[in-house]
Amino acid sequence: MSATRLESLLSNHELQPLLPVVYIAWADGKLKQSQATRIRELAGVLPAFGQAAQETLAAWLRPDQPPSATELARLRRCIHDHAQQRQHSLAGMAAAMQPDISTAVSDAVTAYEQEQELNPAGLSAALFSGGEPVRQDFDEPQPSFAPSELQAVLEGAYASEWQWVRETLADDVFTYADDETSEAQRARVLDWLRHLIAAGMGFYPMPEAVGGQANMPGFIHLFMALAMFDLSLVVKFGVQFGLFGGSIMMLGSEAQQQEYLADIAAGRHLGGFAMTESGHGSNVQALETTATYDSETEEFIIHTPTLSARKEWIGNAARDGRTVTVFAQLSTGGDDYGVHAFVVPIRNTDGTPAAGVRIEDCGHKMGLNGVDNGRLYFDQVRVPRENLLARYAQVAAGGSYDSPIASDDKRFFTMLGTLVSGRISVAGASVTAAKKALAIAIRYGALRRQFGGDGGEQKILDYISHQTRLFPALAHSYALHFAVADLIERFKHRTDDSTREVETLAAGLKAMASWHAIDAIQQARECCGGLGFLSANQIANLRRDIDVFATFEGDNIVLLNLLAKNRLAGYAKNFEQSLVVTVMQELSTYARTELIETNPVMARKTDEAHLRAAEFHLGLLELRAHNLLVTAARRMRKRIDQGMEPFAAFSQIQDHMLAYAQAEMDRHVAACFDDAIAGMDAGLARAALERLRQLAAIDSIYQSSAWYLYNGYYHPTKHRALRKLRLKLMAEIRPDALAYTAAFAIPDRCLTAPIAYEDYIGRNSP
Repeated sequence: MSATRLESLLSNHELQPLLPVVYIAWADGKLKQSQATRIRELAGVLPAFGQAAQETLAAWLRPDQPPSATELARLRRCIHDHAQQRQHSLAGMAAAMQPDISTAVSDAVTAYEQEQELNPAGLSAALFSGGEPVRQDFDEPQPSFAPSELQAVLEGAYASEWQWVRETLADDVFTYADDETSEAQRARVLDWLRHLIAAGMGFYPMPEAVGGQANMPGFIHLFMALAMFDLSLVVKFGVQFGLFGGSIMMLGSEAQQQEYLADIAAGRHLGGFAMTESGHGSNVQALETTATYDSETEEFIIHTPTLSARKEWIGNAARDGRTVTVFAQLSTGGDDYGVHAFVVPIRNTDGTPAAGVRIEDCGHKMGLNGVDNGRLYFDQVRVPRENLLARYAQVAAGGSYDSPIASDDKRFFTMLGTLVSGRISVAGASVTAAKKALAIAIRYGALRRQFGGDGGEQKILDYISHQTRLFPALAHSYALHFAVADLIERFKHRTDDSTREVETLAAGLKAMASWHAIDAIQQARECCGGLGFLSANQIANLRRDIDVFATFEGDNIVLLNLLAKNRLAGYAKNFEQSLVVTVMQELSTYARTELIETNPVMARKTDEAHLRAAEFHLGLLELRAHNLLVTAARRMRKRIDQGMEPFAAFSQIQDHMLAYAQAEMDRHVAACFDDAIAGMDAGLARAALERLRQLAAIDSIYQSSAWYLYNGYYHPTKHRALRKLRLKLMAEIRPDALAYTAAFAIPDRCLTAPIAYEDYIGRNSP
């Protein structure tokens, strides 16, 4: 093929939309006659397909005259120079080549892409990363089940919410950019948020009285699904609607809901949630910010008296928010009534800080730089009396205080309990982030070859060392998904009697799910080698952004302490009663409780049917959780009987209580997974989930082997049998590995990682 013919192709305006098609057709160095014929047919829809264009195209469609490496490189550079950035479809590339492309040409190119089974992310990699045309052929065995069946089980009654997110994210505005400044990232995330608002997602959790759907469980699923795309967007979405809107929805009066919520849902009023302080993050009851009522002006005076009282890490504060919900110590008539929430403007209409408000940007962070976190200082800021969120407390014009809940403690926990959906949402999004990283790493593992015998190379996913890093994480991701789903249903149907249990489980699951995501994403990163460190392959971004999930909505250690205290001290039973009395009563009950003992025969039983049984798994996990709780109660009771103050006694056995809390959550998550499977009909999908359930449960037990062996709850021979079965389960899961990740149904435009697609790696790549 002559240089003249190359120049003819590059300079022919009529053929410009087809240059990406021609390049992709030749990228592997071969062109089938059927492909050539199909491209000629495709060219027939061009508005002006003259003689010169026909001859030039014909010269490029001769299978016996392939282009040289130089010609392909120049063609690729031409396309790259016109497109300038990754496109998500062949039609998008054609449009980049010729902006005035007709609908007929665009439709024809789209049809060609679908016929040829070309993958959008792979096309982008081929043109911008030097890859080859993509075919979805991983040279993997047929899975034993249909991924769509597991997808239906995972999404359950909320499949429409997940699909709504997928369809919304299909808009071209949702495109990654890895080389932006923090300011550009914030602008892009705000633009993404406005597209979600335009889709109507902001109204989803709001009351019907303001035009919403009053579907908070569905909203949590939207939040979880958005984690398939970008975690900065997830957090921005949660701050605006879950925290800012949610605080007014759950703590405000009907009049306040009418005043604010429609504008918040429609994005006309952006705001934040100002609870955390520099000196008091998790200990909300000790917040220093004050709200002192002035009866002469009928105003509350919001003030941060010390540096440690400043509001810290407030999303939407540094750039976009106009108003925040401020949590402060309410004082009126000389009496203090504890922490309450107030609506406080922080910016004027022109964007300048409101009088008495000082705003600082928290600055560049380890991750989530698309979220504008800021610090807020309030210097005697006055807001109207009506800005006190009044569902649980009201202050009359004269300054008298009234609340339907007399106890300060009970009122405080009731107000905070209404915001538990935030912790559930963070737990769910953490699981989704783990799924995404594992999907990329497992797909890469099924493509990448390394070492091997007989002069060949073996897929790295076939190595046991690789499976032991990824498959337990995959199993735990499924287990945690079902635990979150169970918690959402408990939240949906909560009553006064069950609310405290929902809050306790939300604390534990948020901790376990976020830690799991951090660990799973780190394993996924390492399993992808150096390529996992590239931003384009997504895992590095996920690892960066997920880290703070262990901290916000409650530090994980603090949350597990909360779970342990709630179980040990029975806080839910009686808010009116002295805490010390409550602790003493509950400790006495637990201290008298017998430890669970095991049958010596069972401790040595190693037949496979027994080791695979859910009854065995749940029994062993229950044994550990129960006995850790009982022994903790006895240790604490002993210290209190010796005159130690309960808080000090608890602090001395904190390591014990954290071990109990994790054991309790291991038991609970395993039970949720078993319950989910128990409700399914027998079949291939149920069998597939059962394999994962067994691996997740056995892995949890295996990770605590030292405790079981030390306490004699099973014999070393049983430990060895569990180790062997754990490896056997991974071998059983291996043929279905890609199908398990396909069941997550993460769209290609969200996955995007070039290493997750076959022809980026190449079957024979070095």
